[in-house]
Amino acid sequence: MNGPPALLPFAAPGAEADFPSTAEVVRYARARPTARDVLARAVTRGVPAIQPRCGVGGHAEMLRLLRQLETGAAPDILTLTIDSFTRLNRFDQALRAVNTDPAALNGYPLVAHGWRRGRELVEAVSAPVEIRHGSPDARALFRVAVAAGATSFEGGGISYNLPYCKDVPLAHSLACWREVDALTGDLHRAGLTLDRELFGTLTAVLVPPSISLAVGIIEASLAAAEGVACLSLSYPQGGNLAQDVAALRAIPLLARRYLPDGVEVYPVLHEFMGVFPARRVHADQLIFYGALTARLGGAAKLVTKTHQEALGIPDAAANVDGMRLAAVANSPLLDFVRVDEEAVEAELAGILAEVDELAGPVLSAADPARAVVEAFAGGTLDIPFSASKHARGEVLPCRDATGAIRYAAAGGLPLSPASVRRNRRSLRLPPGEPDMAALVDRVSDDIGHFPRLFGEDTR
Repeated sequence: MNGPPALLPFAAPGAEADFPSTAEVVRYARARPTARDVLARAVTRGVPAIQPRCGVGGHAEMLRLLRQLETGAAPDILTLTIDSFTRLNRFDQALRAVNTDPAALNGYPLVAHGWRRGRELVEAVSAPVEIRHGSPDARALFRVAVAAGATSFEGGGISYNLPYCKDVPLAHSLACWREVDALTGDLHRAGLTLDRELFGTLTAVLVPPSISLAVGIIEASLAAAEGVACLSLSYPQGGNLAQDVAALRAIPLLARRYLPDGVEVYPVLHEFMGVFPARRVHADQLIFYGALTARLGGAAKLVTKTHQEALGIPDAAANVDGMRLAAVANSPLLDFVRVDEEAVEAELAGILAEVDELAGPVLSAADPARAVVEAFAGGTLDIPFSASKHARGEVLPCRDATGAIRYAAAGGLPLSPASVRRNRRSLRLPPGEPDMAALVDRVSDDIGHFPRLFGEDTR
């Protein structure tokens, strides 16, 4: 490919041409609580807001699903998960599916349905709505989402490219998301502060906390430079309580270190995104564990899972059950639950040092966006198990004896000798080059950590 593709115009096939004015968008969105309002209230109360994942292709079905979730569990924020055609800007294919077999779609094709139908969804529930998708170029989707009244929009030029796409140049996705962030800044100056959530989950496969947080703080810095005033930095539950709590507590510290004053930052925990236990009793235990982790880590929001995760797309009842179970973790009856603070402090020190080593060189560059592209090309930034040809994929993480995720092989990451020693010591690796064949077997076991922990893995 000769250079990055040209930027797409915002007017996309399937999108309605008569978008409301900026003033009308601001007036409409501010007539009801926004996602930012919910996050700020959650921090004040010390109780994480709860949000499910959900998205189906048909409009009537999407309306019904949102109402079922609100009636069943009263989530604080609701979700429109977008279908794969729309994520890839294949709006014509999404529109054909809407008109022929919407049930075949794996999410809600908002651009094809249009912003007026989007407003019907927003008005059907009392909770604000967030758009979750996975698009490296979300400009058209963003415009429809904002016109529809969504007040939270997930994604970024790294986190919605490298985990999802095989060959989209980073410079292109960063340029597309720069436009989204600039429009978010324009809306803030016009009176509407959207929440921009950054997807720290990445590939969801043994992602070391410092990689997740380094990508998040880089994307946050790029967004803040465009005028974004409200950011959610999400982190995926890894499975070790002290490590996960430390990662969540690191987010406000990193924000103070790297972001301008006045930018609001909210820590978000995604319940475990890897291989889920198949048996309901085990899945429910993991859901509760995740919710308790969010509480102890000071998360402003928890994105929940269901007991059907190992089986496929969950139904509404399972989603309601998952949210209700997660909410139990916030009961005052559990105020006695504590975490090993000494272990958290040790993890926090290590995480902060590693994030500085990974993100610091990029964020101190004269052109951070260009530095991101160069860092991934050279392997000084990397994402484990990425399918993208624009990530080196040379990092190999493993779990230590406590279940914490460490770097067994750091590839080209610029980790200090102290950080490398700390990781290898935790993994009890001998000095010298790692035995890659042995590590691959170990990684295979670690990917199935929770089913194995519950005795479901019969290999």
